[in-house]
Amino acid sequence: MIELYTDGASSGNPGPGGYGTILRTIYNGSNLDFHGKLIEKEFSGGFRKTTNNRMELMAVIIGLEALKNTKQKVTIYSDSKYVIDAIDKKWVYGWIKKGFEGKKNKDLWLRLMQSYKIHDIKLVWVKGHAGHPLNERCDRLAVAASKDKANWKIDSVFEMEAQ
Repeated sequence: MIELYTDGASSGNPGPGGYGTILRTIYNGSNLDFHGKLIEKEFSGGFRKTTNNRMELMAVIIGLEALKNTKQKVTIYSDSKYVIDAIDKKWVYGWIKKGFEGKKNKDLWLRLMQSYKIHDIKLVWVKGHAGHPLNERCDRLAVAASKDKANWKIDSVFEMEAQ
């Protein structure tokens, strides 16, 4: 069983931003050495100029891209209605058909959907800043990354499109 908790943050929109992701794997297979064992990995990264929606997408992308095998059952927990609704309500498929005409973040949506289609994914919306321990932890990771100027990356697609 794989759980992916995600959050994005941006100080200003656009402004410095970051993502936080927690990947939890709970082993329930026949190997008794691992049965019931929980393994967690944290991922975070910051960008000098980006948006909150881009960081919400990046948090999910980084978690999915960290999976080593395909066809995994993954439950993704996110406080982003933008991410959850776009997939659950199938808006993103219409955006793809129309070449993302009038829509933002085409690069990240295409990247996300590449990973999405090779797994068995369930999406769960959680209310942000409502005390959910793992969502709050992701938020702390994202905010810390957004403030870590020494390690900021450049969101080159966003910065080029924003000119």
